Amino acid sequence: MKSIETLLTMLSEIPDPRRAEGKLYRLPHVLLFTILAIVSGANSYRSMRTFMKAHRAQLNKAFGIGWKNAPVHSAIRYILQKIKADDVEKIFRRHAADLDRLSGRTLALDGKTLRQSFDAFHDVRARQVLSAFAPDTALVLAHAEIDEKSNEIPAVQQLLTELGIKNHIITLDALHCQKKHSRRQRHLVFI
Repeated sequence: MKSIETLLTMLSEIPDPRRAEGKLYRLPHVLLFTILAIVSGANSYRSMRTFMKAHRAQLNKAFGIGWKNAPVHSAIRYILQKIKADDVEKIFRRHAADLDRLSGRTLALDGKTLRQSFDAFHDVRARQVLSAFAPDTALVLAHAEIDEKSNEIPAVQQLLTELGIKNHIITLDALHCQKKHSRRQRHLVFI
């Protein structure tokens, strides 16, 4: 429960896009409960609301709040569409880094192509995302989109720099076994 309280505190740092009179529900709670709903399988704004409505009593008790009703799906949509993705990403990375400090020192980096992201009509290549995964905790520490005109190698270097990874065992694809790349990252052990 301590890690959830820490995440809730971090979520309170995200700027609230709503007007002062439109803040019936505190932003950190809405965001946290939305995350819990998504982890539980919610994949629409209505199903997020259904999760909050079904678990309202338990959420009120666990977090010391007094919601009489769950926010309507249009309010959840408005909040999620107005907050900046970069602000949320920074919070997730900080929270994941805090959790990672408590775990082992192994990190797996892997790039994946997002299914159905290729657009032949507009001649857009499939989108690729690089993920940093801590297998000890089954936690994704960060993810970054790979530039359309690049590949995984510079994305790995940038992500490792952003995360400040030191003294970890890093696992990567064979693509990363290039001499120039390995020389630049002397502090890393490539497996």
